[in-house]
This record gives sequence, structure tokens and C-alpha cells, in this order.
Amino acid sequence: MSGKLNVVLTVLLVGCALSVVNARYQARHLFIDQEKLLQQQRQLEIDWAQLQLDQSTLGKNERIDQIARSQLDMAPLSPARTQYLTEGGK
Repeated sequence: MSGKLNVVLTVLLVGCALSVVNARYQARHLFIDQEKLLQQQRQLEIDWAQLQLDQSTLGKNERIDQIARSQLDMAPLSPARTQYLTEGGK
């Protein structure tokens, strides 16, 4: 009877040990995945900050005005160049 009990306990012990090894293996892989995702998150936050900076730089009125004048040959309106429309087509 004692021999059968020892075999059963040994089998249970080996099963528990394998279960612990498997759990640690999975935990290690989950930790590695978490670190990769955190690194990706940091990179996305850096990219987002860079995009916001680019947007604020590219959207400034002075820059738009300078591009309109130099590349599109546009000029600001003056009262002499303004045409007024009246109702009735006169």
C-alpha cells in the first residue's frame, strides 16, 4: 500500500512541477510581450508629439502667407483691387 501511495504522490509531484514550469514559461512570455507593447506605446507617443509639433508649425499664418506669396504669387487684397457687388446686378 505504501508503494502505491509513493507512486501516486510522485506522479502528483511531477505533475505540479511541470505545471509550475509551464506557468513560469507563460509568465515570461507575457512579460516580454508587455515590454514590447510598452516600447511601442512610447514610440507612438513620441510620434504623436512630433506630429503635433509639425501641425502647429505648418499651420501658422505666417508660413501660409509666405508660401502663398512665394510659390503661388498671391498678394493681399487692397481697396483698389476690391470689387463690390450690389443687389440687382447694377
